Amino acid sequence: MKTIAVIGAGTMGNGIAHVFAQNGFQVHLIDTQESALQKALATIDKNLDRQIAKNTITQEQKIKTLLAITTYQNIEDGVTAANMVIEAATENVEIKKSIFKAMDTFAPPDCILATNTSSISITELGAVTQRPEKVIGMHFMNPVPVMKLVEIIHSKHTLPEVTQTIVSLTEQLGKVPCVVKDFPGFISNRILMPMINEAIIALSEGVSDVATIDQIMKLGMAHPMGPLQLADYIGLDVCRNILIILQEGFNNIKYAPSPLLVKMVEEGKLGVKSGEGFYKYGAV
Repeated sequence: MKTIAVIGAGTMGNGIAHVFAQNGFQVHLIDTQESALQKALATIDKNLDRQIAKNTITQEQKIKTLLAITTYQNIEDGVTAANMVIEAATENVEIKKSIFKAMDTFAPPDCILATNTSSISITELGAVTQRPEKVIGMHFMNPVPVMKLVEIIHSKHTLPEVTQTIVSLTEQLGKVPCVVKDFPGFISNRILMPMINEAIIALSEGVSDVATIDQIMKLGMAHPMGPLQLADYIGLDVCRNILIILQEGFNNIKYAPSPLLVKMVEEGKLGVKSGEGFYKYGAV
């Protein structure tokens, strides 16, 4: 593994590109929008400066990291020399399927195709390719340069040696690999999203206010961030979408998103990225 292509230059994509480049890989960062690529590079630059300020890297390491990243505006050019491609586009199954078809068409035959999806079926994405045995989930946590966990999801078709390769690769990044099977929401979101949803339901029922609900979970359960604040950081639209995937995947109404959550998304109150969710934030 020498060259890693990352498709999608948003929050997760630029973080994934950052950690691979910082750990000695050549990274091809792909996005159709030049503005998104430039914003991603600026974010990586800023995050590297934070690491320098904390004495975790040197200025020389920062320069090396930035030089290891090449940007592309089309999938074909970006993946033709890749050993692995990681799709980090928006959490929408049809968009991801379209990208996986392109990845499969243009990536080398021995290239592993990975996805950063947090809830969508790996088997379903692999089915649109000619290499389902080489398709795997590699779910990083946000912010990627800081969070240690990588949830690795293998489908029933993923070869054991592909899973082991990704486990080893994750360890090379200084991350902790946790392998799970391909069920809706995997483990992280299968447990996290119902908790967030229940906090929203409790708020809508008037059991308590936003700050108190979060404080109870922080002080009583030792969570670093309360569920409503965490929802704001994840994005309320993302939370809603994952809950819908869980509801449909398990055919169980208990996963249905709270009406308050649905209403806030419809009103454009998406959390940090829109400037308002359960809390208000500065200009975005």
